[in-house]
Amino acid sequence: MIASLMMYMRPELDAAHARCWGQIRAELAARGVAAPVVLSHDVDEFRVWNDPHLVLSQTCGMPYRKWLHDKVTLIGTPDFGVPDCPPGYYKSAIVVRADDTRGALPDFKDARFAFNQTFSQSGFAAPYAHTKPLGFWFTDRVQSHSHLSSARAVAEGQADIAALDAVSWRLIARYEPFAERLRVLEWTSPTPGLPYIAAAGADQPATFDAVSAAIAALEGPDRSALGIQGLIPIPKEAYLAVPNPPESDS
Repeated sequence: MIASLMMYMRPELDAAHARCWGQIRAELAARGVAAPVVLSHDVDEFRVWNDPHLVLSQTCGMPYRKWLHDKVTLIGTPDFGVPDCPPGYYKSAIVVRADDTRGALPDFKDARFAFNQTFSQSGFAAPYAHTKPLGFWFTDRVQSHSHLSSARAVAEGQADIAALDAVSWRLIARYEPFAERLRVLEWTSPTPGLPYIAAAGADQPATFDAVSAAIAALEGPDRSALGIQGLIPIPKEAYLAVPNPPESDS
């Protein structure tokens, strides 16, 4: 068995995540679903997502619709209460340096864009969909491998602009002093948030109920720290309807 909830991990949240997983594990056990004691956060994400014994993990919308949707069980989508989004949805903060005098997104068409991964919905697909109607896509791009690194690259002048998952940006703004050197230029349109998945053939109703009950049972400080409010049954079709950037622009 394997489980991993690596997407919004930070050292400051380790204890809250551990308590949340303990509650999820107990709720799964109460419904006859076995789960590992320890989360495998040090295992490569694609190895986790494709493991035939995956109990629970969180993936990104773009890998789910491109590679995983017909190989895993969609459990549900956690709701992080992102402002101006339907429950379970999120969006990207397009951030620039606070002292950058450029005031509109088209002013950055020749700027250096930092992105975490080409298969990231929030870091790559969402800003692509946001800029193309304006007649451009960033040609000067640098890969950072994480939202935190993208934000830091902009703050430190190694890049000029980046798109960050709204929940990741919330945590960066809370915990990283360099965030004071950044500002949100624009927000992208909402799309379905990062879904929980399990291996093909998993008991979806039991797992959904277990995770929902665990979230509902979170103590106030942990709920506030993690920002999670509930579990939403967003259908597979909603994920598959989100467009991917063409390979030529990736």
